[in-house]
Amino acid sequence: MQLSNLETIPGHRILRQLDVVYGSTVRSKHVGRDLLAGLKNIVGGELKAYTELLEESRQEAMNRMIEKAQSLGANAIVGIRFSTSNIAQGASELFVYGTAVIIEPNTMTKLPDPFPVQG
Repeated sequence: MQLSNLETIPGHRILRQLDVVYGSTVRSKHVGRDLLAGLKNIVGGELKAYTELLEESRQEAMNRMIEKAQSLGANAIVGIRFSTSNIAQGASELFVYGTAVIIEPNTMTKLPDPFPVQG
């Protein structure tokens, strides 16, 4: 599956636009992580537990979106965007969406180099 945040896939052309696809996950903070994050806020620095939580959430949401695109017969998703929102106290949703498409490589003949290297 080819993925792009652009509206196209460079070097390919879109044969068919299928549908909007999305994936999401809702995660809550872990009490232990929250306590450590509170301590880290005092001294500063990266909140690694939250960084890991967000990475896992992004991957899970992306996998769900890809599954939906594959079920439509897509071989690419273009225009991918991420969004987050608070669902409840301590719980957030990570949402990813894009357009499922069928693409093929461009078969245009390569234009001659206007500045060939002279030997």
